[in-house]
Amino acid sequence: YVHACQHTSTCVWVGATKNSQMEVIQIVSECDRKSCNIIEFRDYKLIYKRYASLYFSFCVSVSDNELMYLEIIHLFVELLDRYFESICELDLVFNFHKIFIIIDEMFLAGEIQETSKRTIISRLEEMERVKR
Repeated sequence: YVHACQHTSTCVWVGATKNSQMEVIQIVSECDRKSCNIIEFRDYKLIYKRYASLYFSFCVSVSDNELMYLEIIHLFVELLDRYFESICELDLVFNFHKIFIIIDEMFLAGEIQETSKRTIISRLEEMERVKR
């Protein structure tokens, strides 16, 4: 599942139970900024990264490439920054539906589908034009 969260627990979740959500928030918020960004979590790996006061995390299979997901988190944050012109907690709260659109452009059936920032942004811009 995907998780984007501010330290105060304003979160956008994809595919996580309430218990898992609370566990992830607790684990990630207790981590030292200098600690490893990859944590064993149940039968999975929890991969997270902090940007200012926002946390972004993925819970992935133990066989998945951790570094790839750290890069995907960075790409996701860059897309959010570009789309929202500097992402903040309020963007997560009031535009969660747009965040899901970005996630849908990046992933298909839980697998990475698109990694081109240019392609994703052009699709988002096209959706905005059609919506007007």
